[in-house]
Amino acid sequence: MHHRTSVLLLAACAAIALATRAPVAEEGSSKDETAKTASKSTLHDPVTVGPSVYRVILENERVRVLEARFLPGAGIGAHVHPDHVVVVISAGKLALTNAEGTQEIDAEVGDTFFIPAETHSARNVGTTEFVCVVTELKGKYKTKGEASPPPGTVDVQQGKVDG
Repeated sequence: MHHRTSVLLLAACAAIALATRAPVAEEGSSKDETAKTASKSTLHDPVTVGPSVYRVILENERVRVLEARFLPGAGIGAHVHPDHVVVVISAGKLALTNAEGTQEIDAEVGDTFFIPAETHSARNVGTTEFVCVVTELKGKYKTKGEASPPPGTVDVQQGKVDG
């Protein structure tokens, strides 16, 4: 898989995860303002945006683990992920669209990606179901206590699960 393709696949997964974090009320803000912010952030949560694609497998204070299942032709609109790791369970071909454009990615079983926080949409443009597990980082673990760098500025790390 090409480096740019890996980056886009990772970015797509990351975008899904970011939207799930609950907003924290700022000092002096009202409960109504906080509720409005929470409402807006859930609009970009992948589980909310694509409930037929994403489901939560496990969640705690450090991570949220999602399963994503894209039937052929299925897609999900714009959603957000924090920094996250994606492991491909069932090979497939996705078209990912982010701020940089759209790219088709062929992913094989066992492909593993780290993706910085991003907003994106995705569609299965292949003929088989595409399945992956997305592990989103939360809180101080999200980005080593710092804001995520802009997409494309990080050298994406990629590995493969043998199996």
